[in-house]
Amino acid sequence: MYQRETTNMAGQRNQFRIIGGQWRGRKLGFFPAPGLRPTPDRVRETLFNWLAPVIQGARVLDLFAGSGALGLEAASRGAARVTLVDSHPRAVSQLQQNVRLLQAEQVQVCQSDVLRYLTRPAEACELVFLDPPYQSGVLEACFERLETGGWLTPDARIYFEHDSHEPAPSLPANWQLQRDKQSGQVAYLLARRVPPA
Repeated sequence: MYQRETTNMAGQRNQFRIIGGQWRGRKLGFFPAPGLRPTPDRVRETLFNWLAPVIQGARVLDLFAGSGALGLEAASRGAARVTLVDSHPRAVSQLQQNVRLLQAEQVQVCQSDVLRYLTRPAEACELVFLDPPYQSGVLEACFERLETGGWLTPDARIYFEHDSHEPAPSLPANWQLQRDKQSGQVAYLLARRVPPA
């Protein structure tokens, strides 16, 4: 989630807006950690069109949450429970402030290294967002811990982003790639878990 400084459409730095659901149009701040980049509006619009059949009532895990743009968008659109996980203390403080501002009781914020977080006792989720720092090389390790650690429901969806100039990470054998698009430097993909035979 930490790549480049972002300027939104209104020319204001360090803000993003929720684009759908109960908080549609709300602008929220995020801590300007070096390179933190909320997922762009048009990418989020596409993603949540993909997720429209499954977002209502879903349990959502937003890893490398950064600004919280994905997890808070999910909550706005009807997710039942959303957990935002990030290791940066100032980013986490801003996430907590935004959750209070929205009175988003279904959202919890956790400060933790993501790989360490995925070693704790799991609650299975219908949807996981993974947007780690580019060139971090952690996606495949996260996939493995999600798959083996009990974090996923039988038909969970896993959304992830990576640098479009880098090869796509390998998926676990029982994950099927459903969607695959690119927007500039961002390659964004949606996989679906298929229960092992």
